[in-house]
Amino acid sequence: MVSSSYKMSKKKLHSEQTKSIIRGVISINSKGVGYIKNVLQPKEDDLEIQNNFLNTALNGDEVEAAVHPKSKGRRLQGEILKIEKRTKTEFVGALEAVGQNFFLNADDRKMYIDIFIPAEKAAGGKVGEKVLATIVSWKDSKKSPEGKVLKVIGKKGEHDVEMQSIVLERGFDTDFPDEVVREAENIEKNQKEITPAEIQSRRDFRNVFTCTIDPVDAKDFDDALSFQKLPNGNFEVGIHIADVSYYVRPGSALDKESRKRGFSVYLVDRTIPMLPHVLSNDICSLNPNEDKLTFSAVFEITKKAEIKSRWFGRTVIHSDKRFSYEEAQGVLDSARLKGGRVPADKKLDSAKADEKFFAQGRTNVQLEYFEEVNTLNELALILKKKKIGSGAIDFETTEVKFVLDEKGKPIEVIKKDRLDTHKLVEEFMLLANKEVAEFIHKSAKIHYQNKDIGIYRIHDLPDKEKIAELSIFLKALGYELPISDKNISPKDIQALLNQVEGKAEESLIKTATIRSMAKAVYSTKNIGHFGLAFDYYTHFTSPIRRYPDLLVHRILNDVLQGKNITPEQMAYYYKVSDESTRREIAAADAERSSIKYKQVEYMSEHIGEIYDGIISGVTDWGIYVEEVSTRSEGMVRLRDLIDDYYIFDQKNYAIVGQKTKKKYTLGDKVKIKIAGADLEKRTLDYRFVE
Repeated sequence: MVSSSYKMSKKKLHSEQTKSIIRGVISINSKGVGYIKNVLQPKEDDLEIQNNFLNTALNGDEVEAAVHPKSKGRRLQGEILKIEKRTKTEFVGALEAVGQNFFLNADDRKMYIDIFIPAEKAAGGKVGEKVLATIVSWKDSKKSPEGKVLKVIGKKGEHDVEMQSIVLERGFDTDFPDEVVREAENIEKNQKEITPAEIQSRRDFRNVFTCTIDPVDAKDFDDALSFQKLPNGNFEVGIHIADVSYYVRPGSALDKESRKRGFSVYLVDRTIPMLPHVLSNDICSLNPNEDKLTFSAVFEITKKAEIKSRWFGRTVIHSDKRFSYEEAQGVLDSARLKGGRVPADKKLDSAKADEKFFAQGRTNVQLEYFEEVNTLNELALILKKKKIGSGAIDFETTEVKFVLDEKGKPIEVIKKDRLDTHKLVEEFMLLANKEVAEFIHKSAKIHYQNKDIGIYRIHDLPDKEKIAELSIFLKALGYELPISDKNISPKDIQALLNQVEGKAEESLIKTATIRSMAKAVYSTKNIGHFGLAFDYYTHFTSPIRRYPDLLVHRILNDVLQGKNITPEQMAYYYKVSDESTRREIAAADAERSSIKYKQVEYMSEHIGEIYDGIISGVTDWGIYVEEVSTRSEGMVRLRDLIDDYYIFDQKNYAIVGQKTKKKYTLGDKVKIKIAGADLEKRTLDYRFVE
């Protein structure tokens, strides 16, 4: 749909000004202004589309745009000619009255226009209630689109309603279709008990020590570790992953729904699973004291964590112990407190050790399985050291979790401990992912005419312009980015992180560095993983909660059996890789949004209280500050700084007073008072306290 203000027809544009047509994905900000990457002149600014020229385009749509003649002193402007593909037509929001009908005020701040909902299409929704609605027609860009309500969620502001709204807004359903539920129940009825024939067809690990190590509140256990000492003095370590592909078959209703969801979503108080609970929490979950089907990567490893041999295949396990991370850490710590069962150089002074142990709250833990867990931990420490030595970047950041009351209201925000046992599990999962990726890739070279047949987790080199911007940012904080040559290396990044370790600005610099780097994505074309410094990497270890992992299991099984992988399968993997990247972004956004909501809700109960903060951003309209204990970010607006007239010094990332020359700079420690909280906008207002 082309507005009347733009008279030149598409046909004339193509014939007279072919180069004035740009196709791409439009990004629209909260002010209703769109931007499209200028593929004709990549070094120039993005093409800007003012609101009156959007012609019904919405954020994320694939569009065709005409470029307006360049005006001196203005950035390149344009107009949407055609919407080639809608990315989103469903929106969550609150209903507002307009006569006997309604408007939907969307939660999505990039939805720049309200949706008109006729009363007969409101599905019983009332004013002030949150609903999920879809656009059914939009013929005139000067008028609101017309929609209908698909689901009434509930009263705005209630905990459960807001959590549901977050996931529904991002395209994740909170319920499973009836067909999917029936299929899952049929699997429970007919396949829960493992047949002797199936066990016979697999490598049997049921008599080998095996355990799971997961969060204390986890219900879906998709990975387990087995351990045994070999006669030659080496160790056999098995990374056993739930064999979801045995139960979820290609083309089934379960498979289609898993692909649609792509990922499980983890909010502050709940999980929106990729698979129905009967599968994710029971049949596929590697629960203790039960025989379970797994797909495994098994390694013979020396005491120096050298890989002597590797084996991949389908297995059956019986987990001896379900550890939480804290329990497993307690096994290590308590044994060291008591001495005797650890090497002499690892014994701790008894008094100091007791004080440390009980301060961490790890009491009454079992010493059972110490040797196995401790050896796994020592191997993991060596693997991590080797990984970092090869150039991997250690982006370890502090995360927060919430203590909620019975109504879902946050009553405490605490930082998550990062324990040795977290790192233990992480290192062995990385090992399995890396080795599976290398096996698939090298098998393709031998058996599949060098074709890329896998789904890889790739991480490209950072963009040079973004690294240059990061370097300027770091100089403003007093740091130099140690670049060894023209292309920055992972070791250069790690050298920077080593400099800031333990400093007040560590979190700020880590966040800025992460934002300057390329995003890890799924792809059928392997280019390696920059951040991990791996030539080959995939996701194999979480098929209960990630659809790409399920496909990697199928691919690995085909390779192991020497099956032909058709061009149609490869095209399918290509398409799913792209889909999965987008779904992963949506899932991560939902998780961040739920955390932000609870941070604002928590702070809303502490208006007027004073906290420590660190300046995390500066703009010409205000100063962003992150509160230290809860990591809640808010803003001190320039208009509220009444002791002087302040201006934005963009070059030095600072706000400077014109009379006093007082300066607020990135990384500064400050005292702040909570001045206001807006739950709808997810914003916090702070004031500086002298």
